Amino acid sequence: MAQPDPEPMSSGAGQRLGAPETLGISTLDPGHRPPALPPGRHVTIRVRMLDDTEELFDISQKASGKMLFDLVCSHMNLIEGDYFGLEFQNHQKMMVWLDHIKPIIKQLRRPKHTTLRFTVKFFPPDHAQLLEELTRYLFALQIKQDLSCGRLTCNDSSAALMVSHIIQSEIGDFEESQCRSHLLNNNYIPDQMPLIDKIMEFHSKNIGLTPAESDYQLLEVARRLEMYGIRLHPAKDREGTRLSLAVAHTGVLVFQGHTRINAFNWSKVRKLSFKRKRFLIKLRPDLNSSYQDTLEFLMASRDCCKIFWKICVEYHAFFRLFEEPKPKPKPVLFTRGSSFRFSGRTQKQVIDYVRESEFKKIPFERDLNQGASSPGHQARPVLSRAERMAALERRMMANGLTAPGRSRASLGQKRLGPAGVAHRGAVQMNECSTSASESSESEGENNRGNCSSPSMFSVISNSPHLSASSGHSHAMVNGQKSLDLCSHSPDGRQPSPLTSPLLNDACSVRTDDEDEVRRKRFPTDRAYFIAKELLTTERTYLKDLEVVTSFQSAVGQDEVTPDSLKNTILSTFEPLHKFHTGFLREVEQRLALWEGRSNAHIKGDYQRIGDVMLKNLQGLKPLTTNLNKQSEVLLELEKACKASRKLEGLCRDFELQKVCYIPLNVFILRPLHRLIHYKQILERLCKHYPATHVDFRDCRAALADVSEVVEQLQGSLIKMENFQKLLELKKDLMGVDNLVAPGREFIRLGCLSKLSGKGLQQRMFFLFNDVILYTSRGMTPTNQFKVHGQLPLHGMTIRESEDEWGVPHAFTLVGQRQSVVVAASSLTEMEKWMEDIKMAIEMAKTSNGPSSDLLTTNLTDNKCLEDSSVEAESEDDMTAPHTSLERPAPHRGNTMVHVCWHRNTSVSMVDFSIAVENQLSGNLLRKFKNSNGWQKLWVVFTNFSLFFYKSHQDDYPLASLPLLGYSVTIPSESENIHKDYVFKLHFKSHVYYFRSESEYTFERWMEVIRSATVPSSRARVLNSKEPHPH
Repeated sequence: MAQPDPEPMSSGAGQRLGAPETLGISTLDPGHRPPALPPGRHVTIRVRMLDDTEELFDISQKASGKMLFDLVCSHMNLIEGDYFGLEFQNHQKMMVWLDHIKPIIKQLRRPKHTTLRFTVKFFPPDHAQLLEELTRYLFALQIKQDLSCGRLTCNDSSAALMVSHIIQSEIGDFEESQCRSHLLNNNYIPDQMPLIDKIMEFHSKNIGLTPAESDYQLLEVARRLEMYGIRLHPAKDREGTRLSLAVAHTGVLVFQGHTRINAFNWSKVRKLSFKRKRFLIKLRPDLNSSYQDTLEFLMASRDCCKIFWKICVEYHAFFRLFEEPKPKPKPVLFTRGSSFRFSGRTQKQVIDYVRESEFKKIPFERDLNQGASSPGHQARPVLSRAERMAALERRMMANGLTAPGRSRASLGQKRLGPAGVAHRGAVQMNECSTSASESSESEGENNRGNCSSPSMFSVISNSPHLSASSGHSHAMVNGQKSLDLCSHSPDGRQPSPLTSPLLNDACSVRTDDEDEVRRKRFPTDRAYFIAKELLTTERTYLKDLEVVTSFQSAVGQDEVTPDSLKNTILSTFEPLHKFHTGFLREVEQRLALWEGRSNAHIKGDYQRIGDVMLKNLQGLKPLTTNLNKQSEVLLELEKACKASRKLEGLCRDFELQKVCYIPLNVFILRPLHRLIHYKQILERLCKHYPATHVDFRDCRAALADVSEVVEQLQGSLIKMENFQKLLELKKDLMGVDNLVAPGREFIRLGCLSKLSGKGLQQRMFFLFNDVILYTSRGMTPTNQFKVHGQLPLHGMTIRESEDEWGVPHAFTLVGQRQSVVVAASSLTEMEKWMEDIKMAIEMAKTSNGPSSDLLTTNLTDNKCLEDSSVEAESEDDMTAPHTSLERPAPHRGNTMVHVCWHRNTSVSMVDFSIAVENQLSGNLLRKFKNSNGWQKLWVVFTNFSLFFYKSHQDDYPLASLPLLGYSVTIPSESENIHKDYVFKLHFKSHVYYFRSESEYTFERWMEVIRSATVPSSRARVLNSKEPHPH
């Protein structure tokens, strides 16, 4: 979405180190540039940034404060600018915030002699709510300033720990002489000298942390401090005791010195007001409270009261309201009280905008060794956004790739140079698939380029936690160069499921002429394409078997692996791998004859596949007796991991490898799912052939054989899928004990908003046949979901409560000990949840399922009570399982739990079963909405996702696209896709076109993708005798 270049500004105004102006999106609506400045005399405003550099902005005196603020944010290409503000010292020598509504001329008496400070205004409780890395970098600079001036007070250990993260981001890994010299030359905290040794000790433990990771860890430590984000306003109580008032996201706080002595939550406050020097807090009536209805504090002056009242109004609106409050109508005659109101987006609006915007998670660069301060830091001249986009689009279109998202310039950073110029911090093409300036950030898949060289660091994701050795993939490009692609973002997690891949410039682009020649050469019979589906899916299946055999090789060599586990895997998968290698060879040979690529003169007898399937399925039958052992493999593996922490670590490390693109347990169940695939393929062949066809008899006989085996294994497959799902969820949940228990069955997981004292809060709910768990995404590097509470189904009732609470799609869960009000994202989601919960409640009445009291060990009964729900769900929980110094192993961040969290949806066990059984593989041509060329890719559909490969010979995917939330349709005439067999995937602003080779393959891809994008609403009866859907 290119924008016209901004008009040139006068020299020096709004420019950074001589660079041209770059207007971004900032706090404006999508696609809009800052509004045209009103006419009138212009004045130069000086703004001091968080890195202590100063910028000059030329603006009309009649412009509003918001125009100036938008100009500052646009200059930095800062999207989440709403957390920040501009403050200055007024004529009374008091620090005040620039009002967004009032004209600048009415606020700054002497604009030329006033320096505004760009600082953090709103401090959220969880830095994970800051979706852009640039925002977290600016927050880290604010923490650094607060430490230096003594505003952020803490004990020596916390101070030393935070300084260690600051210098890690500035000078890199620990080297004793360099670290000591740096600390002697730079003061980060008052009275730093006695703590130098402790700081160095902490710094030595930060080896491997990137600057982005260090920023994240710094905020993780800072947010737990009592003085984090606190700005004290002196006051006295009625007895004349000296106190200080402050405001935070939770409400109004009272301090004595630097110790908090009281807090008034927003839910308890009825009204805030001031009268002359008195600041008044009116509380809601509470029979259990000893406080008076109105609390009174005396401040130094009326202006002091008004300044504090204003920031309270803004904090309340920003963190508590869904949208910006509308202005009150002006009275005709008389005015009473202040007309001040909050102006800007609320936190919810900011988060929703950044998540939905195609401009989010934009890469920016910094030198790893950037030093403590950078007033003299030289930046390369930058092009305007439109020029950068146009130049980059020309380069990428030549390779059939889509245009990228916008690049970002940032404070104290090296800005991206002109397209085509290799600059420091960019990743060279012979080392990585993409440079930072070529990363596509606007489409919707999971893929990032990253390099671990200490002198080259480009950040492309949103959460900094990845160690330098954990994010690299190597593949062959045209059989020659090594391709370096990352499967993890810089936080050790998978990137957000809403971000997109840039595959590589080597992806082949097929021309229309080549495609036409190919269609004329190969058969067009529907049976041929059904047989080809057998070939393509068999190739994927054999690769999946190789994953399990490589796992057996990896853990089998370690003495901690029990012999029983080695023997079970070996006896089950080695014979299967050997058999299917021969089967694939026969299918490839038959398809080659069918296509006429060898012995082209032979016709008829070789244009069939039933005889090959019948012969091999009869040969497979003796091996299916071992398929009942799949459950034994899962059980043996679970027991062995419980008994040995080392083996558990080996399994976790293997799952983080690129070849393990789905959970390991799913690979173990692949042989059972493959039998269902064979049955589906044979059913389609029998339906297509007339009874007189030469291949019909063999296909029908093969179908009878495989149907018999599937029927025998059906009951155990349902139980094994449930067991596998419980094991997978166990890895995603934190604070759960005995999740995998006999009799417990998983039903549905997904995102709901829970109504509490803080308002509606996003929570991830997990429904089982005996209990409901509600969680939030944890703030540890493991990216797990932290359990906040449990709701036993026994004795529970459920009712719609939209009218009762005035919240759309709300319903109430009434338990024996606790009632919870939740809201779904849509009417369809609400109906699916209510249907499944009602069914589970009915089943809980008659079943003897597991005791839900054994589910969690760290959730006490009193934390499940509604009146303490605010405390139980506080994002400021100090009982995280890892200290800041621990380096827990990275956790996969692209599981369906995380996709549901990001896309605010849900999936059931029925959906999971259909998704793993509806696997499909084959070549597709892919096109982005803004590109002309088509990329030929090998695509695998499984587990609700599309996985993209360069060819079927690749061992691991280059990128993935989770499909939950996407819609699959046929392009309209207005989209000018004048090709056959094209389907369109779109989610909000993300659009892809895929082109298949025949009508049959087009129908199959539409069918399987719809199974993932339109989840089933039918509740699954929790009974092992139920026939499995397929």
